[in-house]
Amino acid sequence: MGSGEALEGRRLILCSTLLCTFGALSHSFANPIAIASEFADMPALRGKDYGKTKMKFPDYTETQSGLQYKDLRVGDGPAPKLGETVVVDWDGYTIGYYGRIFEARNKTKGGSFEGDDKDFFKFKLGSKKVIPAFEEAVAGMASGGIRRIIVPPELGYPDNDFNKLGPKPMTFSGQRALDFVLKNQGLIDKTLLFDIELLKIVPN
Repeated sequence: MGSGEALEGRRLILCSTLLCTFGALSHSFANPIAIASEFADMPALRGKDYGKTKMKFPDYTETQSGLQYKDLRVGDGPAPKLGETVVVDWDGYTIGYYGRIFEARNKTKGGSFEGDDKDFFKFKLGSKKVIPAFEEAVAGMASGGIRRIIVPPELGYPDNDFNKLGPKPMTFSGQRALDFVLKNQGLIDKTLLFDIELLKIVPN
């Protein structure tokens, strides 16, 4: 066999090896982490200790439960009572994971509440239909107020499933982003941040 034929043979073997390797990699990446890779640069996680420590923010008030909050605007209306339905506007961020947004209402904060409230999130206070942090935060607000809360995992979504308790992201991309963070056990810090605006209180 001449040197030219030997070189060609090596090229064929190399190409075959590369194709097999690429196929194996493609198969291994066909999982939720790969699907959600658009939300994060996974190599950036290497050597990091995400989810192992809890940060305390000096300009926030921490409650006994571990919830941290800051009022961006104190409301001048009544405070909700147990059993009353509250109407809120909210944004959500994966603060422990690059601050990825998973819900944004695209609405100027502080605007007046007008028209039908069907596009806003409603729940009955005390009904345990929302995550504990959301319930606690809204219970301490007054109508018209905007509160920012930092939510540790134990006050967030039970069993890392946003389908069990509200609030739930309205868009598919938001659901994927939140689900990606919640389902990566031990790898990603699941601390969340919410901005909540209490728009309206519906009496019993």
